Amino acid sequence: MIKKQPNMNAGAAVLFVIFSLLFFILIFRFITIQVTGEVHGQALAARAEQKYSNEKVIEAVRGTIFDRKGEVVAEDTTAYTLVAILDDSVTTNKKKPKHVTDPAKTAAVLAKYIDMSESDIYKRLTKKGAWQVEFGKAGRDISHQAKREIEEENLPGITFLRDSKRFYPNGVFSSHLVGFVEKEETEDNKTVTFGQLGIEKTLNDELTGKNGSLSFESDLWGFLLPDGEKKVTPAQDGNNVFLTIDKKIQTFVEDAVDRVDKEYKPKKIIAVVADPKTGDILAMAQRPSFHPTTREGLDNSWHNEVVETPIEPGSTMKIFTLAAAVEENKWNPNEKYKSGSYKVTENSKPIRDHNGSGWGSITYLEGIQRSSNVAVAKLVNEKIGTEKFREYLTDFGFDQPTGIDLPNEAAGTIVYRWPIEKITTSYGQGTTVTPIQMIQAATAVANDGKMMKPRVIDKIVDPNTGDVIKQEEPKSVGQPISAETAKKVREVLGTVVTGEHGTGKSYAIDGYEVAGKTGTANITENGSYLDGASDYLFSFLGMAPKDDPKLIVYVAVQQPEIDHYFKGSIPTSMIFKSVMQSSLQYLNIKPASVEKAASGPVPDVSGLNTAEAKKLLESKGFQTVIIGDGNQVEEQLPKAEIMALEGEKVFIRASGVMTYPNMTDWSLRDVMKLAQITGVKLNKAGSGYVTKQSLKPGLPINEGENLIVELETPLQQFEKSLKPEEENEEAEEVGG
Repeated sequence: MIKKQPNMNAGAAVLFVIFSLLFFILIFRFITIQVTGEVHGQALAARAEQKYSNEKVIEAVRGTIFDRKGEVVAEDTTAYTLVAILDDSVTTNKKKPKHVTDPAKTAAVLAKYIDMSESDIYKRLTKKGAWQVEFGKAGRDISHQAKREIEEENLPGITFLRDSKRFYPNGVFSSHLVGFVEKEETEDNKTVTFGQLGIEKTLNDELTGKNGSLSFESDLWGFLLPDGEKKVTPAQDGNNVFLTIDKKIQTFVEDAVDRVDKEYKPKKIIAVVADPKTGDILAMAQRPSFHPTTREGLDNSWHNEVVETPIEPGSTMKIFTLAAAVEENKWNPNEKYKSGSYKVTENSKPIRDHNGSGWGSITYLEGIQRSSNVAVAKLVNEKIGTEKFREYLTDFGFDQPTGIDLPNEAAGTIVYRWPIEKITTSYGQGTTVTPIQMIQAATAVANDGKMMKPRVIDKIVDPNTGDVIKQEEPKSVGQPISAETAKKVREVLGTVVTGEHGTGKSYAIDGYEVAGKTGTANITENGSYLDGASDYLFSFLGMAPKDDPKLIVYVAVQQPEIDHYFKGSIPTSMIFKSVMQSSLQYLNIKPASVEKAASGPVPDVSGLNTAEAKKLLESKGFQTVIIGDGNQVEEQLPKAEIMALEGEKVFIRASGVMTYPNMTDWSLRDVMKLAQITGVKLNKAGSGYVTKQSLKPGLPINEGENLIVELETPLQQFEKSLKPEEENEEAEEVGG
């Protein structure tokens, strides 16, 4: 033992030195912290404050966007943000962990619910030194249903923060006008919402509120301390915006363009409805479009075609050329001119009418009805004068943007340098304008000469008080023509729809007088015009009722799938007629030429002979259909005293042999009456009105046999009625 003593003393000495050094280091560290109050350059007081105090953001609600009648177009709704807690210090009971314990399993499960790969989720869940992590865009806007499903997976450490999400309850609904919002993370890990496209972008500052905050002292795990201080700064919600859009009319438009988009698959569709008295845009739609909530389709349609894309308007521009001629007293509808072709100068290329050869010597009125390029060329070159006509282009607002409250508005280009360009502008070729410029100019014709600025914002309202912060009033932006001129122009445009030679006959609406003009503009690609069967922009600019227009509707359909350009009026008229008629009826604008049918009880004709029965029924305003070649009435339908409309068919089953009548153009209801009174079995194909019947007129009717009828809607019948030989009468001009 004695021999080992020197080694033990040496070891003890070494240990003594080591512990002494540690002691002095600790003393030095303690004194340094006491003096400086910092550790690794960070203030201890700040660290303590950060650890034991919390500040939660009270998010402001983004303002709601309404239509003109208070229907919600866009609003904030509750959503959730996915969060993973990684720090094990939050777990106090290992049997019930509060942090992520198995990153691999958690990543695999979450990948089923959010749009992020399993490997990327795993990287976030294994981030070194992180207290908690989020999952970017993939982890935001989680629905209540998805939240519940994730919670049922019982994943330790996975929780949710209550958040808000922008919701667009109507889906694809004037999406480019309304816009959408995006959320982005800033450098200080805050999430900022900002508007993209449309009103969401234009009025982003008005719609965006100011976040509030809640500050409180808490323990290590974030729980409020009993005597901790609290400080609340309330959030200021964003202002509400009321648009001029009418939800009902917008729905009419969306439905109509959807049908055409599905049936004809055009490259583009544009449709706008406006109130000419105020300039209010009541509906605006386009295809392709997108869903503002899901962003589906956004890659195909970033631009608002109505305000951002100049187009060659084609012959819809002739409306304003005609207006200039009338205003300058240069319009004589009965004066004749030689149609076919016209040379502006000796060396210029001839301007031709759309059929090439023209129609001989015709009146200027017929020229407008036929959409003659030569007619408007002569009006500008020989009567109005090109310089005076240029002034009218400015007066109608084609020189500059309208100033509508939508982002990125463009202005067209008036090509007016060479003599030929000055004339081609008169029928909408070469020069470009935007659809919204066309709408603004058309208000002058529809509104007795007073041109109204288009507007989409009605008012901005404080959500807390209901006070109107800003009210947008209708604004006149000029009077390019007189009221008398406007009326005369509408009369001429009315004949484009009703006249024998009018190119707009397919746009007529039962009960309403329509004034308007068709257009067929060439499509350019790489600086030259395309020449395919459907390579045109087919359009119609119309207003109704003609004498006092309440609505303007502009429709343009680009390159639909048709086999000849003269069929371009089919998809455009499908949209125009559907939207205009439905909108007028919705606005309770009474038809001019359709009186409400009277109703009354059907008289009892039992016991009468067929001649007496027919006379009695027709004296009451009913149509009579007699089935049977005998003279005695055996049964009637509708029964006696049943209320029926004037003009309704009353069926009489007479004695003798029953034979089938000609049921062409009968409604399904009338055919059903026939089947009921005769006892045949009815089968139908299609809807609308009868075009074919399986058992021909004159054949005997046998009770219990099968009768098949084929029906078509008026629109389907119209489409079939368009034949190539009618091209010169119905077609719009190529390139004009």
